[in-house]
Amino acid sequence: MSATEWPLWEVFIRSKQGLSHKHVGSLRAADATMALENARDVYTRRSEGISIWVVESNFVHASDPADSDEFFEPSDTKIYRHPTFYEVPDGVKHM
Repeated sequence: MSATEWPLWEVFIRSKQGLSHKHVGSLRAADATMALENARDVYTRRSEGISIWVVESNFVHASDPADSDEFFEPSDTKIYRHPTFYEVPDGVKHM
C-alpha cells in the first residue's frame, strides 16, 4: 500500500431478518469512522441492515484453501464427534 492510499476495510452487515453479520464487500477509508459512514452509504441505501461491522483488511487472517485437507481434517477418526452410537430414549423429542 502506498503512502497516499487509504487502507482497505471489510464490511459486514446484519440484516433485519438475520442474526449474524454477513460479509457484503470492501471499501477504502481513512479511518474506522469514515469506513462505517461509507459502508452505511454504500451497503445500506435501502435500510437493509441494522448493524454494521468494519474490519481493516490487514487484521483479517484466513486459512489457505490449499491447506484445507490438513486444516479441516475429517473427523472420521474422532468418533466422539458423531453421536450415532448413542441410543436416544423414547421420551426425548426434537433432538
